[in-house]
Amino acid sequence: MKAAAAKDELKRLASSEVASSSARYFKSGPGEYSEGDIFIGVRVPMLRKVAREFKQLPIAEIELLLQSTIHEERLLALLIAVHNAMKGDDLYRQSAYELYCRNVRHVNNWDLVDTSAPLIVGGYLHDKSRQPLVQFAKSPNLWERRIAIIATQYFIRLGEFEDTVKISKILLSDGEDLIHKATGWMLREVGKRDESLLIAFLDEHGACIPRTALRYAIEHFPLDVRNEYLRSTRS
Repeated sequence: MKAAAAKDELKRLASSEVASSSARYFKSGPGEYSEGDIFIGVRVPMLRKVAREFKQLPIAEIELLLQSTIHEERLLALLIAVHNAMKGDDLYRQSAYELYCRNVRHVNNWDLVDTSAPLIVGGYLHDKSRQPLVQFAKSPNLWERRIAIIATQYFIRLGEFEDTVKISKILLSDGEDLIHKATGWMLREVGKRDESLLIAFLDEHGACIPRTALRYAIEHFPLDVRNEYLRSTRS
């Protein structure tokens, strides 16, 4: 099984209309966060179907897809790797993580990060040092910083919140809206499971939290509580 066959299948499913819509949605225009990304127009449900068909693709062939200039080919690579990491053994999870780290520059949009970081990064690091997440969080690269916080979703689902809080603190001064959204999202997920921990974090850092992150974090609070936090935070 070869990457070329998977690419051919995506080309068969491609739509110029969907490609144009995706390019706008994922901000690939001049000066936007995904400037220059190339879309051929394959919707995610079809990508997931193709990923199942090509789940036996070897790691080396997945890597070829991940290094593609075409967005859907990179997403397909990650969907296959996630599927196999979920079903595979420790050796495969290690291989997927190493593949991810040496090609992290190709994981360069929020859908690519959000699809892959929890299982491939968080899942692999669960019983290991979490220091790579700190390194990602301090990276000058927007997508690596998003990987750092989104990867902690794996730990949150297991009732482990320390790393989400730690990475959130590192990202408090981040200037990117996509980081604010991701941080607030993960804090909200913590709050669903341990509201007192979220409240403690907000009471300590609320005045420093970017407004977008705060809005995401407190989304499930009563309106009067949300308004009180919003009055006390920075704009």
